[in-house]
Amino acid sequence: MTERGRKALLLAPAGIWLLVMLALPLLVVFVFSFGERGAAGGYVPAFTLEQYANLPARWTAFKNTLILAPLGTIAALVIAYPLAYFLAVRCSPKWRTSLLILVIVPFWTSILIRSYAWIFILGGRGLPALLESIGIDDIRLINTPFAVLVGIVYGYLPLMVFPIFVSLDKLDKRLLEASADLGSTPWRTFRQVTLPLSVPGIATGCMLVFILLMGEFLIPAILGGGKVFFVGNALVDLFLQSRNWAYGSAVAMTLVVVMLVTVSIYMKFISRLGGQRQDVSLM
Repeated sequence: MTERGRKALLLAPAGIWLLVMLALPLLVVFVFSFGERGAAGGYVPAFTLEQYANLPARWTAFKNTLILAPLGTIAALVIAYPLAYFLAVRCSPKWRTSLLILVIVPFWTSILIRSYAWIFILGGRGLPALLESIGIDDIRLINTPFAVLVGIVYGYLPLMVFPIFVSLDKLDKRLLEASADLGSTPWRTFRQVTLPLSVPGIATGCMLVFILLMGEFLIPAILGGGKVFFVGNALVDLFLQSRNWAYGSAVAMTLVVVMLVTVSIYMKFISRLGGQRQDVSLM
């Protein structure tokens, strides 16, 4: 067997899996998006752009997703980076494994249970009651964008921590020592050495969190209380409640296109940033 044949044989299982589990379902959704809703719901074959013309009716869901998903990603990054930096650079190896396990522990329970716990914390008997006891009245946290933001940051924080931790853990500590020996301040060392070398981890973590948040529906449904909903919530309603599969497919395809464009722009920015950092390091 030739080298090309061996490579094709090795890649065949993954290729078949992607074709059956990704490409074909996406093709079905694409075809459905040009159809019509049947009298009893579901899908009726047709070729019309009516579903795409009705997309503005779901603008609120797209707006909430396009605002809260990037904000949640940025908030998770701001919280995760110091934690990952401490675990990889400052923490003693004696305690590192135990602290990493504590980061993983939330994944041992269902996101549903953890989200319901936040209902109590942000509800009338939680933080608002505590704030009221010190004279701050009329504070509503649950069923607000803030509650959804807190939930998604809490739920997806570990997915941001670990990629950054891996990048920082591979960091050659001798570079930090050399920077200090050359008279650089800790901030300058971080800005010119640590941060550029951790860009791959930042890029991976942001990609993981952002892509998952774009399709999130459970956290907005629980902590948003029907007042703050994402595109994922709109899709659940269209496919399972109103059974408008054609319109739901159009919304889904629009979400896919938005994600592809956003991720492409982001990756281009990250690659350009990495190239600039490499040029600076060679000067």
